[in-house]
Amino acid sequence: MIGMSFFAFLTLLIISIVVSIILLLVRVRVTGGFIGMVIVAWFGAWLGSPVFGYWWEALRFEGVYIVPAILGSLAAVCLCASKGKFVEQFLTKLVKKE
Repeated sequence: MIGMSFFAFLTLLIISIVVSIILLLVRVRVTGGFIGMVIVAWFGAWLGSPVFGYWWEALRFEGVYIVPAILGSLAAVCLCASKGKFVEQFLTKLVKKE
């Protein structure tokens, strides 16, 4: 999927925007705001099929497997949000000690 078509890129972009809007409504926050969340979600969607597998052939468009892309997008944003919270708590404790 490195040399992807424009429609594959657009499919991943649409998936990442929809997932970002849904997670924004659930109050998941990522450093960089909404645009940062869309970028992280796009990379997660791009890596979704290689990580989670190539399944549900009926839900495939331009070489993008939709369900693994959605799962990858969700996983990437949630991982980034939890890591951001951890770093924020760690830095807060570090500053309070000094």
